[in-house]
Amino acid sequence: MANRTDPAAKSIRGTNPQNLVEKILRSKIYQNTYWKEQCFGLTAETLVDKAMELDHLGGTHGGNRKPTPFMCLVMKMLQIQPEKEIVIEFIKNDDYKYVRILGAFYLRLTGTDVDVYRYLEPLYNDYRKLRQKLPEGRFSLTHVDEVIDELLTKDYSCDIALPRIKKRWTLESIGSLEPRQSVLEDDFEEEEEKEENDQLDGFEDGAREKDYRGRSPVRERDRDRRRDRDRYRDRDYDRDYDRDRGRGRERDRDRERDRDRDRDRDRYRLRDEKEYGRDREREREWEGRERERRDRDRGRRRSHSRSRSRSRDRKEHESGEHRKRHARSSTSPRRRDGPEDTREEPKKKKERKEKKDDGTDHPDPEIAAANKLRASLGLKPLK
Repeated sequence: MANRTDPAAKSIRGTNPQNLVEKILRSKIYQNTYWKEQCFGLTAETLVDKAMELDHLGGTHGGNRKPTPFMCLVMKMLQIQPEKEIVIEFIKNDDYKYVRILGAFYLRLTGTDVDVYRYLEPLYNDYRKLRQKLPEGRFSLTHVDEVIDELLTKDYSCDIALPRIKKRWTLESIGSLEPRQSVLEDDFEEEEEKEENDQLDGFEDGAREKDYRGRSPVRERDRDRRRDRDRYRDRDYDRDYDRDRGRGRERDRDRERDRDRDRDRDRYRLRDEKEYGRDREREREWEGRERERRDRDRGRRRSHSRSRSRSRDRKEHESGEHRKRHARSSTSPRRRDGPEDTREEPKKKKERKEKKDDGTDHPDPEIAAANKLRASLGLKPLK
């Protein structure tokens, strides 16, 4: 309940006033001891006493980003939302500078663009010193006008993102604000009047001395020398001007020549690119035709080899059938001779094999004789 916004408070920029502070910083403020002990139960009247006790300003500091009492009081003002007159009195307070900064910071968060410029710009003339706590925990010296300039020109101050406001010249153009008048403008006008008076006095003294001196030959000779020097200087200036003009023309001519050369180079490059594109198209067409011809020839070779294989298979099939028929015709006479002839033929074959296996039929007569002897002894023949 202590962290809730006042029910009578109005929404600012379409949201809860406390939401103008980021959620992380808001939670750190709620957990801070100064917020729990010193800011509990404060009202718009009792808030002034706590603001008068401030001795520095700042956002967060230290490793755990601890909020300063200044930031806790800003959060309390957003929570209770004091009236506009009270905030203006804070700003107009000349005795307590931190009270003035507190009111200016709150107005920058919640006020309109016109009110921000109207009430904060006069504080540019306050040059009092302020203590500001840096994020590292150290203190630095600043001034009231520097803090006001940061509020009006920057988007981030005291670890809080400031709402965007319109530029001053925009408000002046639409008539919402009058042109700013500096407090030092009267001093500037007095300085300008003094300078003008001093110049007039100097002119009068010079004219009086000239009348007193009158005309002298030495002065006239100096005047003639000065006139001749000016004439020669003008002639040198004209000559230099003509020379520079000639150089400028040459420079323009060179620039035109370079431009024409670049244009011709671009034209030739485009033409070469077109010709290269045509050559590439012709090469692709030729490659396509060659590919089609190779595919056609390959198909023909395959069909020819397939037909040859078919004819070879046909011939082999026919030759096989012819062999079978011939074998049948050759075996028929044997069948006619009877079973006795068929029994005699295997016996003859066995006898031939046995003779061959003995080694007695070897072409060398000595080996044949040795094999016959080994066969009688039951040994293997010599080869």
